[in-house]
Amino acid sequence: MTIDNSLICCFGEILLRFSPQLQGKFIEEAKMPVYIGGAELNVANALSAWKIPAKYFSAMPDNYLSKEILESIQKNNIDTSSVVLTGDRIGSYYLPQGADLKHSGVIYDRAWSSFAGLQPGQLNWDDILEGASWFHFSAISPALNEDAAAICLEGVKAAAAKNITVSVDLNYRAKLWQYGKQPVDVMPELAKYCNVIMGNVWAAHMLLGIGHEKDFDPVSGNKDAYLRQADATSSKIREVFPACHTIANTFRFDEGEGIKYFAALNTKDGQFSSNTYRTQLIIDRVGSGDCFMGGLIYGLVKENPPQDIIEFAAAAAFGKLQQLGDATTNTIEDVQKIISDNEQKG
Repeated sequence: MTIDNSLICCFGEILLRFSPQLQGKFIEEAKMPVYIGGAELNVANALSAWKIPAKYFSAMPDNYLSKEILESIQKNNIDTSSVVLTGDRIGSYYLPQGADLKHSGVIYDRAWSSFAGLQPGQLNWDDILEGASWFHFSAISPALNEDAAAICLEGVKAAAAKNITVSVDLNYRAKLWQYGKQPVDVMPELAKYCNVIMGNVWAAHMLLGIGHEKDFDPVSGNKDAYLRQADATSSKIREVFPACHTIANTFRFDEGEGIKYFAALNTKDGQFSSNTYRTQLIIDRVGSGDCFMGGLIYGLVKENPPQDIIEFAAAAAFGKLQQLGDATTNTIEDVQKIISDNEQKG
């Protein structure tokens, strides 16, 4: 297995995002933008844009809509050969334009989707992971139902048995955990097989049960304090989940109409933090964290220095905030320009 031939397999639910303009505008104008996405597909899109071979597999109904979506994914040089055509519907959600996925206005319409209907034992993991060097999923999938959680466990176990790097994004969506299990009842068992864990100190608490230090002030706004907590959280993750060698924490805070953004990477060599990025221009908040995950995987696969890895991932995520749609269209050169422009600002 060589770095240049790395194949990153991303597993999760394909989603349609409907983005209405509120105050009745979507009714008056009789239109509503629709974007193809899903956290793991967004990661695959970013990696493919940066010339890292990517494979995406999910479940979709066997109809013309699915076929057109698959064709659009394939045009981005993403392997969809393991997508399962089954069930009756594609999951979707409604999110007002400009809002964040953690926004209370998000409306999920994912029940009885093809992905939610997958059954344990249905997927052939040997075939899916053939030639793969990396398996990525997010905490969104095990939040759907007990079967989806069991399938994710199948996947991480199969990948670990093949010595394939496993990564997880600790996405926390409170509205999805509705089947009688709390995140801390499910995610720690999955995290046992993960080598790379990305999220933030709050998600680690909610999903993995990793508590905060007694003197941590979650609303202080102090970057050094957040980095200290990220370091403490990362140390605890490595202690509880010894397979994990790399932890990344992102920090995104509203500043008026804009945001402040920075991130931290913890490895055996210590903690590395990005510069702080600020903007008053936010075009689309969706997919920024997925773009960060893509940047993290990109840097690790390329075996870049830790400081370069975290700076690239943070800049990529920041750049996604200025782009409409779920996935980034920024090239490597675009991301590098974001880094240099931010450094020039001081």
